[in-house]
Amino acid sequence: MNAADPSRAWIRQEIAAIPAPDEASARELAAALAWVDSGAELCRRAKPATPPEHLVSYFVITDEAASALLLVDHKNAQLWLPPGGHVEAGEHPRDTVRRELKEELGIALPHDPGTPLMLSRSFTVGLTAGHTDVSLWYWLRIPREQSLAFDAEEFHGLRWFALDALPLARSDPHLSRFVSALNAHLGHSALELSPPP
Repeated sequence: MNAADPSRAWIRQEIAAIPAPDEASARELAAALAWVDSGAELCRRAKPATPPEHLVSYFVITDEAASALLLVDHKNAQLWLPPGGHVEAGEHPRDTVRRELKEELGIALPHDPGTPLMLSRSFTVGLTAGHTDVSLWYWLRIPREQSLAFDAEEFHGLRWFALDALPLARSDPHLSRFVSALNAHLGHSALELSPPP
């Protein structure tokens, strides 16, 4: 991906639209924008870690009442994670959400996923070589009764978690931050989190 690639502008626009509720978030977003503006490769070219820092679109799914989260038991990461995947070269991050939702859960997204609610940067180590994920966190709502066909090659399974029973000790370290971002987006503090054991 070169500096003239229009997808770089799309990625920059997605990051620039994310709210910064505190100084730490503002610094993280500024660093991500500097990374995009640097001309560095943004998308993974080869599995698992080329380039060693690359863009991911996560989508956190809640039920319609936003009272429970759907997480997948990821085989390689050995964590309960939101679904999502690596943004491909030339792909809009929202199109990554649509593609991965179909590939990983077997459903089509009937609407635009909207602006991501959060960005995180994490060094990821699973069963394969470590790398840094720069992750855009999108929010989707689906009914709990929605029929899902998860990707058995990638996941052991999937599960709805009540918000007071999220597996925070065995999940993405930024999941609780996302719940706070969702609270702010919804304008209330109804989503309660228990601290990890």
